Amino acid sequence: MDLSLSDEQVMLRDTLTRYLAQSFAFDPHRPRDAGALWQALGRDLGVLGAALPVEAGGLGGGAVETMVIADALGEALAPVPYIETAVIAAGLLKRAGGERAEALLPQLADGSVRAVLAAGEADSRQALEAVATTAQRNGNGWTIDGEKVVVAGAPGADWLLVTARTAGGPRDVRGVSLFLVPADAAGLSRHDYALIDGLPASDLAFTAVTLPADALLGEEGSALPLLEQARDEGIAALCAEAAGLARKMLSDTVAYTKERKQFGQPLASFQALQHRMVDMFIAAEQATSAAYLAALHVEGPAAERARAVSAAKATVADAVRFVGQNAVQLHGGMGMTDELAVGHYFRRATAIEQQFGAADHHAKRYAALMRQELQL
Repeated sequence: MDLSLSDEQVMLRDTLTRYLAQSFAFDPHRPRDAGALWQALGRDLGVLGAALPVEAGGLGGGAVETMVIADALGEALAPVPYIETAVIAAGLLKRAGGERAEALLPQLADGSVRAVLAAGEADSRQALEAVATTAQRNGNGWTIDGEKVVVAGAPGADWLLVTARTAGGPRDVRGVSLFLVPADAAGLSRHDYALIDGLPASDLAFTAVTLPADALLGEEGSALPLLEQARDEGIAALCAEAAGLARKMLSDTVAYTKERKQFGQPLASFQALQHRMVDMFIAAEQATSAAYLAALHVEGPAAERARAVSAAKATVADAVRFVGQNAVQLHGGMGMTDELAVGHYFRRATAIEQQFGAADHHAKRYAALMRQELQL
């Protein structure tokens, strides 16, 4: 298995890392313009379409390019919905096909338009098939009713990719469809708020939202395989983001302990703290290896993809929590304040630990998949 990056991938990583450091470096005392950063990623650098086909305005890359970008954004703590829009939503539109999807993809690639997936419901947890929102045929169109919760990136989105049931019971595998809904549609209400990491999310309510016939993406009632693949691609990108976060928290902690003195000696000179930082280094390397594992398998067969992604997410969730907790502890009381960057990184790490399922969820998913494999 080749874990080395190509020359083009190295250039992508170095260009993005350098640009973020020079133009959008994180400073806890200066808020960054997330809108300007998003436009720069699309218009100036073209990274939002890195994994999209060239004919859709992209660069023709794949999962490894996505990993490289997510890693760099994580290291920079970039406050943009890259995974929600450029990975999950763009991936769904690319595979669903149709005229409306094809028209929207170039706009996602250049950053002029944002789209996010609205799939989670109050009782669904991580089950994509648990959909109570309904879509009924209405003449030549559709009418959607229901609610979605914790839709990350919804504030500021122009389009919503909404899961709705067109047939079957609340947890049937068949009968889940995907619809393209404008964010300002009549009958759609939204409650916006900030998550623990400060990033925006919304709870959405659909009350007799009327859509045209071509709002349906893909085949009616058969959206679940597309959703599962898009979610796994999002998890793989999230693992890469976590690796960048962990590496940054480690480097900041090492630098801080070299400067901070106790009993006339730098904290870094104490052997017990050196041991803790070595453990942090090992955990950060595990997160990086897990991100590679996910990226190299996410485009493979469904069962192989799901196993690799869940193994990676379980590893990353534990690793990023360990690195974050130790980074805060070694910074002392300052570590939890807004004065130092490590507190902001730790909050994002805490959100990543739970996003798309915590370590326990993915350990159980991996075990179930392995049992299925052994029974075949």
